[in-house]
Amino acid sequence: MLCRQLPELSSQSFIERLAAKSGNRRIPWSGSFELTARCNMHCVHCYVGSSQGRELSTGEVLRILDQLEAQGCLWLLLTGGEPLIRPDFRQIYIHAKKKGFIITLFTNGTTITPTVSQYLAEWPPSSVELTLYGLTEQTYERVTGVRGSHKKCMRGIELLMRCGVPLTLKTMVMTENRHELWAMKSFAEGLGLRFYFDATINKRLDGDAGPASLRITPREVVDLDLADEKRSDDWKKLFKSYSGPPPDPDRLYVCGAGRTYFHIDSVGALSACLMSRDPSYDLRTGTFQEGWDQFLLRVVERKRTRATPCQACQLMAVCGQCPGFAFTETGDPEEPVTYLCEIAHLRARVFGYNIPSVP
Repeated sequence: MLCRQLPELSSQSFIERLAAKSGNRRIPWSGSFELTARCNMHCVHCYVGSSQGRELSTGEVLRILDQLEAQGCLWLLLTGGEPLIRPDFRQIYIHAKKKGFIITLFTNGTTITPTVSQYLAEWPPSSVELTLYGLTEQTYERVTGVRGSHKKCMRGIELLMRCGVPLTLKTMVMTENRHELWAMKSFAEGLGLRFYFDATINKRLDGDAGPASLRITPREVVDLDLADEKRSDDWKKLFKSYSGPPPDPDRLYVCGAGRTYFHIDSVGALSACLMSRDPSYDLRTGTFQEGWDQFLLRVVERKRTRATPCQACQLMAVCGQCPGFAFTETGDPEEPVTYLCEIAHLRARVFGYNIPSVP
């Protein structure tokens, strides 16, 4: 999945302090903007799928960015697809920088050129997060489906590092590349770069179950946690800080989606988060203020329509279960996701949190 299982605690703490100072008002501190659904890769695990409808024009993107700034957005993730394939990306990016957003850029790195790396150095983002799909050419291109993409990715990393652009490497762990995970980590750390990984692959937004066939087992997921000392320590801290039943068990959305966070897709649809795309609000015909203040408020205040095990679960805050993941997995935003549940219960046992086993 695209939202991190291990949160950036420093950013989270800062958001919590801001929320406390503002009286816990709903303010869109953080959001993601999918500038395009198009990509130059054909990754076997991709969750986005093809775009539905006409992509936002340059003017429409800039207008939305202006509205985000006016409503108090601070952190902005620019993603795709592959955002750098938009011919107007530089114009969009620099406009966003001038607005004062703290920007993270997601990219596969294959379209990085000397020109791109130079203007990213001149207008530095908070971070560029570049995905490695494998360390060797064979593994990398088995995932991407594009010959020559491995060489272009490595060139992109080199160019960004040469220009001093803040860079993080990451990967999605799947059956196709798990054998190279630790080699990828060593490669990144050998370059002096931060590296993280996620192994909870979700189905495509259109319901295509193909990516789920690439999942490693829940036991393998937890074994990876145990094999990485820092990751293991982070999970122990997370269980200590966040475990316990949801404070409002009848509420469907128990995270920051629609409360401190939002997502905008490539056709201007505003939704609660990257995963939870339905329902959505059309920013082409309405304003972000109206979408946030009225539409998304109704979405995130939805209550559960039936009882589920999640309502009393001690692990709800750490399992990754959410309406978006549930909908892509089962077609029902309230249905527990068995895969996530099994992982959470295994983690709880190995990290010393005493809870009942999965029914």
